[in-house]
Amino acid sequence: MLWVTRPHPHIDRTACAWLIRRFVDSQPRFAFVPDPESAERLGGIPFDMRGVELGHHEGRCSFESILLKYGLSDPPLHEIAAMVHDADLDDERFRSPEAPGLDAIIRGLGLVIRDDNELLELTDRIYDGLYAWVRRVHAGA
Repeated sequence: MLWVTRPHPHIDRTACAWLIRRFVDSQPRFAFVPDPESAERLGGIPFDMRGVELGHHEGRCSFESILLKYGLSDPPLHEIAAMVHDADLDDERFRSPEAPGLDAIIRGLGLVIRDDNELLELTDRIYDGLYAWVRRVHAGA
């Protein structure tokens, strides 16, 4: 499927792309457009755009909206959601100590990697490592 979001992704959009690729759609394609109307013209599924289903709703970030929509209940994903939420919304709802560092890394990469698809590929590896670490912590290893 084609998934569409805004250009120059930061924390929520990069995390959403990883979540989509790893847990929702094994062969996604990503496109970047400025608004939901452009996403609709492309025929893609919009995410992290104003007013779309897979966006910010009722205090949730887009990552949390995707978890809810697709019924993803894996506890490590919800812990990562807390990190993404706190970094993206800066409301300290979950008081995630990892949020500021994760945000700084993703924002820094966005400053040196101008190609949005290349950025998503690189940040996928960061989220893969984060997921592996959180799973290990949850397993008590």
